[in-house]
This record gives sequence, C-alpha cells and structure tokens, in this order.
Amino acid sequence: MASYEKSGYGKNGCDVEYQQPAAYERHHSLVAPDASGAVHGESFTIGDSMYAKIQRLAGRFHVEQRGIERVPADEQMDKSTFKVGTMWLAANMVVSSFAIGVLAVPVFGLGFVDSVLTILFINMFGILPVCFFSTFGPRFGMRQMILSRFFFGYYGVKIIAIFNCLACLGWSSVNVIVGSQLIHAVNPDVPAWAGIITIAACTFFVTLFGYKVVHIYEMVAWVPCFIIFLIVIGEFAHRGDFVNIPMGNGEGEAGSVLSFAASVFGFATGWASYASDYTCYQPANTSRTKIFFYVFAGLIFPLCFTQMLGVAVATAMPTNQAYADAYATDAVGGLLHEVLVPPLGGFGKFCLIILALSIVGNNIPNQYSIAFSLQTLTHYAQMVPRFIWTLVATITYCAIAIPGADHFESVLENFMLVIGYWLAIYEGISLPEHFIFKRGMRGYKPEIYDQPKYLPPGIAAAAAFCFGILGAAMGMAQVWFIGPIGRLIGTGYGGDIGFELAFAFTAITYVPFRYLERRYFHR
Repeated sequence: MASYEKSGYGKNGCDVEYQQPAAYERHHSLVAPDASGAVHGESFTIGDSMYAKIQRLAGRFHVEQRGIERVPADEQMDKSTFKVGTMWLAANMVVSSFAIGVLAVPVFGLGFVDSVLTILFINMFGILPVCFFSTFGPRFGMRQMILSRFFFGYYGVKIIAIFNCLACLGWSSVNVIVGSQLIHAVNPDVPAWAGIITIAACTFFVTLFGYKVVHIYEMVAWVPCFIIFLIVIGEFAHRGDFVNIPMGNGEGEAGSVLSFAASVFGFATGWASYASDYTCYQPANTSRTKIFFYVFAGLIFPLCFTQMLGVAVATAMPTNQAYADAYATDAVGGLLHEVLVPPLGGFGKFCLIILALSIVGNNIPNQYSIAFSLQTLTHYAQMVPRFIWTLVATITYCAIAIPGADHFESVLENFMLVIGYWLAIYEGISLPEHFIFKRGMRGYKPEIYDQPKYLPPGIAAAAAFCFGILGAAMGMAQVWFIGPIGRLIGTGYGGDIGFELAFAFTAITYVPFRYLERRYFHR
C-alpha cells in the first residue's frame, strides 16, 4: 500500500491537507524524481535511451547534465556567496553597458548631470527584482522559469518562457553586434560576421560546461575589462575632451529623461527572468540577506561605472568632429577606438579586442538560461539535454545578428524598451503573488512545481498580462509608435513611461483577478 504525504492549498489560500502518494508519478517526467520533485544527478545517466547515452557522454567531459529539474538538497554544495556577486560583475562590466550610457547624448539629447542621475537611480530601482529573485534559488533549488510556475501556472508560464527566449536571443544579438563593431574599428578588413561568430563560439564554449564553469569564468573575466575602462578614463581625461553638457529643462527634458530611463531600466532589470538560475546550487540555509546584497553590489557597480563612463565619452561628440565621425562610422566601437588607439597605438587596439571579447561575459547568462526557457515550453523539449539547446540558440542568434549588424543603434534602443515592458509585467504579477497571496516563502509548496493541477490556473496572470500590454502601449514613446499617454509627455517623440504603466496596470488588475481565481479554483 502506498505511503501518503500532506500538502495543498485551501479555499482561502491557507494550507489544507490532501492525500497524495509520496512517490506519485511526476507530470511528463523524463527522469526519476524523489517525493519532493528533486532529481539526483545519477538519474540523468540511467538506462539505455538516447538521452541517457548522450548524458553519459557529457558527464565524461564534466558537462552539466541538469536542465530544469529541481536540485536536491544534497547537491546544493556551492557555499561561496562571493561568486554570486562576481557573476554579475563580469556580466555587466562590458561594452554593451557602456553603450547604454552613450545613447544619452546622440539619441536622447541629454546633458551630463541629468544622464548620470538617471543612471544611478534607475539602475538602483531596476536591479532590486534581480536581487530579490536570486534569494529563491537556494531555498527551492529551482531555475527562475520553473519558479515562475508558482506565479503564472504550469501552462501560463509557457508564454513567459517564449518572451524570455526572445529576450535572450535579442540581447545576445545586439551584444555581439557591439563586439563586432569594436573588432571592425581595430581592423576594417574583418567583416562583421567574423567578429560575431568568434564571440558566439567563445560564449558557447563556456556555457557548454554549465553552472560551475560559468561562475568560475565570470569571477575573473571582469578584471581585465575594469582595467581597460580605467585606461579609457585616464586617456579621455588626459586629452581634455570631456564637455559638461548642461541639463535641459521643460517638457522636452522630462520626455528625454523618461525615455532614457526606460532603456536603462530594461538593461538593469533584464536579468530578473533568470536570477535564481545562478543561485540554485547554493545550500538552502544560505543567508538570503547576504545573497541579496552580494547580487546588488555585483550589479550596481559595473552598471553605473560603465554607463556613466559612456555618457562622459559621448559628451565629446557635439563639439569634437573626430568623435562624431568615429561614432557615425563604427558607433560605440568607433568612440572607444578614438579614445584609445591614437594615443596608445597597438596597445590601444589590444584593449579594444579585450573589450570586444568582454561580450562573452555578457552573453553567457543569456545563453546558459535560454535552455531552461526552452525546456519549460514542452516536456518534449526536456528530452533534449540543456547543452544541445544552448548550441541551437547560439546558431539562432548569430543568424539574427549577422544581417542586423548594420542597424545597431535603432535595434538596441527599441529592443531595450521592449524588454523593459515585458519584464515590468512579469514583476507586476510575481511580486504581488509573493507578498499578498503567498505571504512570503512559507506559502510555496516546492514539491508541486511540476504538478499542473496543484499550481495556479494562470487565468488571472494571463488577464493581468493583457492589461500590462495595454499599459505599455499607452505609455510607450518610440519612433515607430507613440502611445496616447506617452504623447502627452515632453515634445516631439514624447516621453516613454511604458514600463511604469505596464507594471501599474498589471499589478492593479492582477490582485482582484487572482482573488477571484483563488476563490473559484482554491489554488
């Protein structure tokens, strides 16, 4: 006779007891989980299936075999919280973040002080969800997309996974375009496709081996980039090309600040949808406070440092034709080339190549995490090992980036804003669910993470998601579309408040929808 355990939710969201076999069959499970839904490492290699054979081959080369399966407590052995912070140092101490700061002057027409203040406060705001969700990894041993089932339901999360896949591919595409511009600025004979493929291949090699190698690489990769950015500061200051562009005023200034803030927010909060992927091997008793502040420090320093430096260098463009021409020719790569190569010659070119390769550190989280989103879409995708999905994603974003290399600035600006919109919606659902309905960590039943009939139905989340899209459309201010509310802010192209309205519309509608959903479905 089967043994039974107790878990579940009551009509009012309180715990009730329902009977369930302790060794019940998991939903479409490919490997054998224990009663808590966790899968032990040896389970991936058991049997004579093609999947098991591929996993055994991967294990010989120390390739991480685990995909979206929950990590058991006895395998949460990564006790170094320091690595949690350095992970994000390397991912953001990169030329892509520098490029966000550069946009403040030529695209949004801002001055120096208003740009710096926007960068500081919007980054502090944007990274808070990343820090918060990072604390879930040790507690539950789950990837962020799987954790999102507790917010969106087993089937509703598939929509989120699609958006996350698009985000990972899009970020990776624009990042390798930046890197290829740097390489082209050093050697115009190198075509864009060659730089893109080189950076993509290096990224794939690191992500191939998984969690441990990703953390080791990111722990050290930020150091040379930081040194080179310090050299950029020194050379730029020595040449005296900095111009303190005055702050604007009036409606035009308000609109420009809000639109630039949307780009900064999109870059900063972009890591929220896979935050716990990089802490799920931490022991369950790891201090949540320590993880939060390690992640905060690992994000805020490189984001503010590189973006503020980007603004400073961009201030030379309105008054110095050499910088303006360099930007017109090779965008951000041209700017850095103008700062480093004339005074430093060959060493300056070497620095540019290192910065180009820094894109590897920025793209690693995208390409490591995209596999988990793909495996979340269908149980058939879970039958394909994680590292094979990483290879497929690498080929895909190269195919996107190569033809798009000549349209970097518009692609980057528009993509940042779109990313900010959907992540604001994600946070507008997940945060109210956690604080209002789950009432903290004790409201989660991690053992039901792959059981659709015990997870939220996802109807409330889907309805609120639609209202979030409406809010984003009302507040957006893009070249290709200006919402009715965004049009009222500023002048010309208006002011973008799409992410603020997306979050507000989502959170406000989700609460009553979820209340009704819980009352009817009792889960």
